[in-house]
Amino acid sequence: MSEAVSDIGLVGLAVMGQNLALNIADHGYKISVYNRTTSKMEEFVAAHPDTPGGLVGCAELKDFVASLKRPRKIIILVQAGRGTDAVIDGLVPLLEEGDIIIDGGNAYWHDTIRREKDLTSKGLRFIGSGVSGGEEGARFGPSLMPGGTPEAWEYLKPIWEAVSAKVDAKTGKPLEGAAPGKPVEGGVPCTAYIGENGAGHYVKMVHNGIEYGDMQMICEAYDLMRNLLGLSAAEMADIFKKWNTGILDSFLIEITGEVLAQNDPETGKAFVDIVLDTAGQKGTGKWTSISALDLGVPAPTVAEAVFARCLSAIKEERVAASKLIAAPTAKYEGDKGELIQAIHDALYCSKICSYAQGFQLMRSAAVEFGWKLNYGEIAQIWRGGCIIRAGFLQKITDAFAAQSDLANLLLDPYFKETVGKLEASWRKVVATAVTCGVSVPCFSSALAYFDGYRTANLPQNLLQAQRDFFGAHTYERTDKPRGEFFHIDWPDPKRPQIKS
Repeated sequence: MSEAVSDIGLVGLAVMGQNLALNIADHGYKISVYNRTTSKMEEFVAAHPDTPGGLVGCAELKDFVASLKRPRKIIILVQAGRGTDAVIDGLVPLLEEGDIIIDGGNAYWHDTIRREKDLTSKGLRFIGSGVSGGEEGARFGPSLMPGGTPEAWEYLKPIWEAVSAKVDAKTGKPLEGAAPGKPVEGGVPCTAYIGENGAGHYVKMVHNGIEYGDMQMICEAYDLMRNLLGLSAAEMADIFKKWNTGILDSFLIEITGEVLAQNDPETGKAFVDIVLDTAGQKGTGKWTSISALDLGVPAPTVAEAVFARCLSAIKEERVAASKLIAAPTAKYEGDKGELIQAIHDALYCSKICSYAQGFQLMRSAAVEFGWKLNYGEIAQIWRGGCIIRAGFLQKITDAFAAQSDLANLLLDPYFKETVGKLEASWRKVVATAVTCGVSVPCFSSALAYFDGYRTANLPQNLLQAQRDFFGAHTYERTDKPRGEFFHIDWPDPKRPQIKS
């Protein structure tokens, strides 16, 4: 094949790659596809002969590249890390100056920075784009978070805006109804230019970290209702479905109701009751926590969500411990309806704190890496397509629209007032969980974060004094300007303090 016929190309035909390719073709773009296993490509193309834009299957990488119009735009959707590097290495000798490679995988943002720098030196352009929404999102409209040069983005922008999820311009709610060959028309696209080099993949990473927190907090709400109130999966399904009609309206709350209502086709029991309590993870939550530690940003709720998955993994050890360590004998004896409402309130307050931590982390990363992030716009593109899509995100969009340099979501009038109203319920839930021995790491860490953030004088004055005692690490004084450091000669504390 020598004729350049396709508007864009895609390498990697696992489920995500296939679905994104079909989404692009549904919007009238002709797309070339390549897969290392040729038979997989041939089967895929043969199964979809009538897409509006058309699929062009290529068995050889050189034919794939030759089939693309200049500047060539090539999406890579393969295993992150070495797999991505291998594809890039194979493409580079075949490309020409100005061609654009788009990495749509869950890449580590430092890898994206490295790749962008290396390809720029070769005269090529690179975009690292977060793609959120899972298989269904890729097929019918994901949330897309591209990072790279603004010039490269301009070439990709029409396609990314076409294939992304859409939300209603007035309400911010996702537009539904997409079907094969019939994409949703109109609405606001859930994509926007994030920033240079690794910015897109960094924001996608934080999205995933927040997702870890959301999922764990929902699990804690479920666990409290299961253990303290003895509710069945079907009863909890009804509760989550009701919650999804209010301020907790979100994709994750919606699917939780569906999961809890599902029966196991093999046994007829509630499906959730036959699923082993060991959760997997792919690393993005861990990356978020490591980045928070590296940047000195308090993000305990995401970290606790990661640790909760780690704790779940040691199933046999927990089972053995449960036989040796007695649980508290205290039981909840209050009103069932009141506790359910309190759990709802605790979930919402904890969610606010988790997102506040995520946006603080992005703000610090922007300073560290020289990115100009638009936080209101980031919240906007998360309103549809992605896993954390929720009505709640419109409130975050509004908060940054009112104050673009908002230091913390907890300082926004809506969130400040809401937490103030629901705070007593939140505290009741955490106290009840602790008394009854139910683990709620995200609810409690979010509350500890809230209490720490609102406190003018924390006990770290004692900690810093200890550090000065054993390591001469110095300290600042309450009666001197910030930035002046002192040290006591601890063998003889009566001597004059030394200013350093």
